[in-house]
Amino acid sequence: MPAETQPDRQTVPAHQMVEVLTTGGTIDKVYFDALSEFQIGNPQVGRVLQQAGVAGEYTITPLLRKDSLELNDADRAALRHAVAQSPAARLIITHGTDTMVESARALAGIAGKTVVLVGAMQPAGLRVSDAEFNIGFAWACVQTLPAGVYIAMNGQVFDPAHARKNRAAHRFEPLP
Repeated sequence: MPAETQPDRQTVPAHQMVEVLTTGGTIDKVYFDALSEFQIGNPQVGRVLQQAGVAGEYTITPLLRKDSLELNDADRAALRHAVAQSPAARLIITHGTDTMVESARALAGIAGKTVVLVGAMQPAGLRVSDAEFNIGFAWACVQTLPAGVYIAMNGQVFDPAHARKNRAAHRFEPLP
């Protein structure tokens, strides 16, 4: 379903709909040339899902447009509120990788929802990016995992209470 189209929430049961909340991060970064600064662009997840031919109903709600290093407690409270108030039982959150674990931990304890945070090490707009794989993996995870909060990165599912980003290896890993 194209990102611009919203399903009629009265005809799509909440348990069958996936809501995608976007917060910015590398997945949505746009670089103009090698000398310029990046900017957070429009959410890329809709394009990725549409090009992948994803079957299933979803909505996309742009929530923030920030690098995750710029997220603060008020942003995390707004994210928590959006998840708690969503009519969907299954949510994907696109998020920058640097503070993804902190945001996932801030969502702990929201009952009755499967929440999967996903990001990318390279912007989705680049020719070579992990964004497409990670988003597809998150789509599968949100449909199959029980209620709870998860991080889906690098082909693995992580419990945010026991995970970290390994900047040197450019991947997520369980805490030792």
